[in-house]
Amino acid sequence: MAGLVDGKWVDTLPAAEEIGPDGRFRRIDSAFHGTISPDSSSEFPAEPGRYHLWVAYVCPWASRALAVRALKGLEDVISVSAARPGQPPEGWVFDEGPDGPSDGSSDTAGDSGYPLYRLYVENNPGYTGKVTVPTLWDKQQRKIVNNESAEIIRILNTAFDGITGNRLDLYPEPLRPEIDRWNERIYPAVNNGVYRAGFATTQDAYDEAVHGLFAMLDRIEAHLTSSRYLAGGYCTEADWRLFTTLVRFDVAYYGAFKCNIRRIADYPALSNYLRELYQWPGIAGTVKFDQIKSGYYALADKHRIVAAGPEIDLSLPHDRERLPGKGIFFRT
Repeated sequence: MAGLVDGKWVDTLPAAEEIGPDGRFRRIDSAFHGTISPDSSSEFPAEPGRYHLWVAYVCPWASRALAVRALKGLEDVISVSAARPGQPPEGWVFDEGPDGPSDGSSDTAGDSGYPLYRLYVENNPGYTGKVTVPTLWDKQQRKIVNNESAEIIRILNTAFDGITGNRLDLYPEPLRPEIDRWNERIYPAVNNGVYRAGFATTQDAYDEAVHGLFAMLDRIEAHLTSSRYLAGGYCTEADWRLFTTLVRFDVAYYGAFKCNIRRIADYPALSNYLRELYQWPGIAGTVKFDQIKSGYYALADKHRIVAAGPEIDLSLPHDRERLPGKGIFFRT
C-alpha cells in the first residue's frame, strides 16, 4: 500500500499494511477529523466558497460525499475536483491543484497532473499515512479539515443550512438509533465487506468475507420487502451509505472482487430500491460507471482488462411507491 512517510511518497507504507498475515483486509483509520460549524468563531466556520472536496468517481467513500453534496444543494457552496481515472503510481492525481492548473512539476516525468499527496504535505510536511478521498480542504487556511467520509457527510448535512436554507435532514434525531444500527451492520459486512472479499489473500479470509456479505444482503432484501428505506419511511444517510456500494456491485464487485454468489439484479427489493435512489435528483450525475469498472478491474487484473458487461440501466421504473413513506425528513 502506497502513501507518505515523513512527507515522502513511498510505494509501501511500513507498519501500516492493510493485509494481515492471516490474509484478511483491515482498513486503516482516517487521519483528519475536523468539523465545520455555523459558529463564525470556530476553527472552520461555514462560509460559501471556502471549502473544496477532492474526490474520485471510482471510490464509494468519495461518492457518499458527492451524493450528500447534491442532496443538500451545496454545488455552489463547496467546489469539487475529481481525480483522473486510472491507478497512477503517485496515488490520486488531479488536473488542477489548489491554486489552479498544475505547473507541470509532477514527480512522474511527462505528467502535468497534481498528486493529492502534495496537499497532505502542504498541510503537514512530516505527514505519514494514507492519502485518501474524499478530502475536505479549507482553501482560506490551506488546511485539511477532514478525510473521513462518514464524518464529512454529517458535516454537509447540517453545517451549511443557514447559508442554503436547505432543511433536508439525513440524520434526524428521532431516527438516529435505527440509522446507527443499520450503519453498524452494513459497514463491516457490505461497505467494507466487498473489499475484505476482493483483497483477501487466503481462501479462509475470502470465504468469511463473501459469505458474511451475502448474508447481510439477504437480510437487507428481506427488510426492504416491507420497508421503503432502511430506517422506515424516510430516506436517511444509512440509505446513501449503502447506495454507493450497491451501485458499484454488479459492474465491479461481482466480477473484479469475486463477490459473485448473486448480483443485486437478482434481488427484487434491493434492485428496485437501488433504482429509486439512483433516480433521486442530482444522484445519477455522481455515478460514472465507466470509471468504476475500469478502476476496479485495474485493481483486480494485472493486465487491466475490463469486462464487457453487465449492461446496467438504473433509469428503469421501480416499484417503491407501493410502500408507505414520506421520503424526506425536514429539520424544523
